[in-house]
Amino acid sequence: MKIIKTSLPGVLIIQPKVFGDQRGYFFESYQRQRYAEQGIDVEFVQDNISHSQQGVLRGLHYQLPHTQGKLVWVSHGAVFDVAVDVRIGSPTFGKATYLTLDAANHQQLYVPPGFAHGFCTLTDNVGFHYKCSNYYAPDCEFTIRWDDPDLDIPWPISDPTLSPKDTNKPTLKDIPVDSLPKYEDFS
Repeated sequence: MKIIKTSLPGVLIIQPKVFGDQRGYFFESYQRQRYAEQGIDVEFVQDNISHSQQGVLRGLHYQLPHTQGKLVWVSHGAVFDVAVDVRIGSPTFGKATYLTLDAANHQQLYVPPGFAHGFCTLTDNVGFHYKCSNYYAPDCEFTIRWDDPDLDIPWPISDPTLSPKDTNKPTLKDIPVDSLPKYEDFS
């Protein structure tokens, strides 16, 4: 497994070892000891799978106070995946990192607690997998407007299909400070 750092400290791209032959392929999507050895020493407590058609956008979501770290990957199709640092006091507050995750490249993205996450589908029949470090708490979920101009995310679609919970949301600068996680420097 190879770890690739992104422009946001703590947000990591994971390239697992893939074993393939004429039958197909095999890879470990998660193995606690190997991930811990690479600095992702997280106890995941919930797994989720979403299935979406092309043009769907989910996000940008985060939870407070029950923050969640997420390990995400795609088993079918492709997505444009985004993580945004929303931790008050962070040197990278309001900055985003993004990449394409797809079933062909097998890459994963680790998004630590305190970051908002979202993705849009680039193909039909996308299978998107999440391992979460905290339980989903609907009353603790916050959503940032997906096309917040201050975040400058180059979404590859301009008119996505959104759920009602992702429609008409505030920009990051319009979210009250007490509704954002706090930055902690552990260095």
